[in-house]
Amino acid sequence: MEISFTVNDVLQTVNVEDENTPLLWVIRDILDLKGTKFGCGKAACGACTLHVDGEAVRSCSYSVKFAQDKTVTTIEGLGNRENPHPVQLAWVEEIVPQCGYCQPGFMMATAALLKKVPKPTDEDIDKNIINVCRCGTYYRIRKAIHKAAEIQAEKDTNESNMV
Repeated sequence: MEISFTVNDVLQTVNVEDENTPLLWVIRDILDLKGTKFGCGKAACGACTLHVDGEAVRSCSYSVKFAQDKTVTTIEGLGNRENPHPVQLAWVEEIVPQCGYCQPGFMMATAALLKKVPKPTDEDIDKNIINVCRCGTYYRIRKAIHKAAEIQAEKDTNESNMV
């Protein structure tokens, strides 16, 4: 079966034998984007989080057929060296990762949260960022989420002043 969708601003067409193949495996194995990680395979840990049409999705349990004609953003498409996303800047500034395996999923979940709630409270974070970190970097993650909100607000202010 042929499925077409946009990944990180590039239109992709993939051939899959089973339309129920998890989007995670299409992203990693067919498109060779390795930033999205496999964790539990049951949508519980969040290591596989990416965006589909701007919404955070656990790609290990999201069938590729549902991506047809949609826009997918992986951690590779969130930002780059020349123009890093505020979440990426905050993660570096707060030295969040320990092993780092789960961090792409946390960053993608955080970027989606900040689109909906630009200045999240601790309660907002607890309610929306339910990913799992086996290293226990939750304190630094929370700090980085608040820092990312500050960076985004500053960026938005600077951009509105330029207009």
